[in-house]
Amino acid sequence: MANVSKKVSWSGREREAEGRGEGTPLLLNGARGRQLSSSSSSSRLGGLSNVDLSDDQEPEADAPRPFPHEIPHSEKLLSLKYESLDYDNCENQLFLEEEKRINHTAFRTVEIRRWVICAMIGILTGLVACFIDIVVEYIAGLKYKVVKGNIDKFTQTGNLSFALLLWATLNAGFVMLGSAIVAFVEPVAAGSGIPQIKCYLNGVKIPHVVRLKTLVVKVCGVIFSVVGGLAVGKEGPMIHSGAVIAAGISQGRSTSLKRDFKIFEYFRRDTEKRDFVSAGAAAGVSAAFGAPVGGVLFSLEEGASFWNQFLTWRIFFASMISTFTLNTILSIYKGNPSDLSSPGLINFGQFDSEKMGYTIQEIPIFIFMGVVGGIVGAMFNALNYWLTMFRIRYIHRPALQVIEAVLVGAVTAAVAFVMIYTSSDCQPLQGDSMAYPLQLFCPDGEYNAMAAAFFNTPEKSVVRLFHDPPGTYDPMTLGMFTLVYFFLACWTYGLTVSAGVFIPSLLIGAAWGRLFGISLSYINSGWIWADPGKYALMGAAAQLGGIVRMTLSLTVIMMEATGNVTYGFPIMLVLMTAKIVGDYFAEGLYDMHIQLQSVPFLHWEAPVTSHSFTAREVMSTPVTCLRRIEKVGTIVDVLSDRTSNHNGFPVVEGVPGHEQMAGLRGLILRSQLIVLLKHKVFVERANLSLVQHRLKLKDFRDAYPRFPPIQSIHVSQDERQCMMDLSEFMNPSPYTVPQEASLPRVFKLFRALGLRHLVVVDKHNQVVGMVTRKDLARYRLGKEGIEEVPLAQT
Repeated sequence: MANVSKKVSWSGREREAEGRGEGTPLLLNGARGRQLSSSSSSSRLGGLSNVDLSDDQEPEADAPRPFPHEIPHSEKLLSLKYESLDYDNCENQLFLEEEKRINHTAFRTVEIRRWVICAMIGILTGLVACFIDIVVEYIAGLKYKVVKGNIDKFTQTGNLSFALLLWATLNAGFVMLGSAIVAFVEPVAAGSGIPQIKCYLNGVKIPHVVRLKTLVVKVCGVIFSVVGGLAVGKEGPMIHSGAVIAAGISQGRSTSLKRDFKIFEYFRRDTEKRDFVSAGAAAGVSAAFGAPVGGVLFSLEEGASFWNQFLTWRIFFASMISTFTLNTILSIYKGNPSDLSSPGLINFGQFDSEKMGYTIQEIPIFIFMGVVGGIVGAMFNALNYWLTMFRIRYIHRPALQVIEAVLVGAVTAAVAFVMIYTSSDCQPLQGDSMAYPLQLFCPDGEYNAMAAAFFNTPEKSVVRLFHDPPGTYDPMTLGMFTLVYFFLACWTYGLTVSAGVFIPSLLIGAAWGRLFGISLSYINSGWIWADPGKYALMGAAAQLGGIVRMTLSLTVIMMEATGNVTYGFPIMLVLMTAKIVGDYFAEGLYDMHIQLQSVPFLHWEAPVTSHSFTAREVMSTPVTCLRRIEKVGTIVDVLSDRTSNHNGFPVVEGVPGHEQMAGLRGLILRSQLIVLLKHKVFVERANLSLVQHRLKLKDFRDAYPRFPPIQSIHVSQDERQCMMDLSEFMNPSPYTVPQEASLPRVFKLFRALGLRHLVVVDKHNQVVGMVTRKDLARYRLGKEGIEEVPLAQT
């Protein structure tokens, strides 16, 4: 196949990265598929890969292979490894019989259970956020006290090199722990997790993404990353943590712990789990920023690809419960049980709207700050893009990934120490406003201003830049800090550690925004009064918007986190400008990383100018079809054939009077066939009406989501001669399109309904092809019009 390459992806190490395809159709005789006329003209669309049966399917053991020195990779590839989720309910006879039995009371019970699950999601997400916050505060406090004591001690004796060594060693040690558990235990826990959850909610299976082990590694990893002094935040990973909690709670069991609580069995399907994961992501945002409405809008704007009005209320309920739980626990922890003033992991503090109002003359200044944020954000994304490409190609071994993370941790500490050491910006110490003030070479009663930014957790540094009075920072200090922290944050994002980019982005923007405010005060001519804290807030919004390209949700998050709606309009103005300018130069950070991992992500609309393509050109063909009453041996052979290992099979039946015609009768999934084989649902050859075992939907739900591989199911020679009647289990009304349908029409149908397979039929209702996610995702809008992305066995 042309342009086939291998790389390490979110799902883990390269030995797990065997190509596993969506199940692109292929006839039983292995006939070659349609030849395409663009960049992948030599690609055969069938039989390229082995299917990953489930999101949580354990990979088969492969013989260990040596890691290559370099993994060739191009960003313009589409991975065959990622599967689709079954968001379209299979309305077979079993499903319809169960739904008919559900009366009004049972329906209300199901609805009540949904609300109960959302409440549990909010409570557990809030508790996890509390745990992260308390542990980080405690361990980071100990680290900063030890380092501060040594710096103060050795400043007098003149042996500061030991203090530097101690700081770098502590940082490197914590980062090594955090990186090792991610690299060797669960690689999908790396980063913030937002791109992975965004793909999951789009309908793409990211292996292991919502496992309990991923949650444990994520929580421990983000604690070590933040304590290790990296340019990261603990807020981003909360979104992933909330999603994992939601996926586990909604199923009423833990497949990792092998415990089934026999509850919530009705929700054991991809459609229901998707909605709860949306609620979990929103609850994570709500716990991180104390922004329930912002959480709902984040899930709507950045996360969920499917939405309805009822879902809005449930997600808002989960977000509200999450914030309340976190607020209550932290208030008790801080000794003020009745004071609910800690709604999120980070609180930007109250801005005095009377002292920090804005005038109409400042609107152009805010727009200009948005332009700067968009340009700087695009630069951040472009640098991180090339760095990520380098990591994919060369730093693909777990050991190398840990070494790189340790190096970044040590370099971050060393750079911070050198910046503090060489800074001569001394400011008067005002009460207990600073947690760990470093005097260093400053006179008594003063502290080093550079240390106020570096020698603290990023969250507290952001708040200080927002609220410190004018004159607290020297412009040179802010300029040097912005430049250095920009590169440190860019280098850090993409490491094999659990870390978010929200807080580093806010810190960079707050630093250059405050510098911008100070510069305005120097040219003050009476018509503008520039408070640097106000411009720090606008700079933070501009920088974060320029990097992640969020608008509506980020506006509400910033307003809720500051407790002030006064700045709603300027923040919105800054974010819109940053997004428009940033999109002109480069993609958003999350979309960029999704593309770098070659995920078949489907956007809201088909590429423009794609009406010239029809379903006949897009579909994969020929197709593996099964008869309505099929021989067991044939089914086993089809499922066992690695060259045609697919997930969906059209069920056909001969048309009376036309021997050569086989009309479409339904569609059956690989997972359903495996359950049928496991339970020996066969009919005797002599008497086709004799059913050996009557299955219920519960049997399929019990096997979800980790369906066993076909190799684990034993079928004897006698059983191979039996027949299997698929009528009761297949979906008798699969979605179909005629071959003349245009690509935008096919795309809209596929995307809006969350399909996994779309059957293409001719005028006689005969199956002529199949459209899957990868068939649509490989068409993208390039510089010269529509281009077809090659498929990669990754």
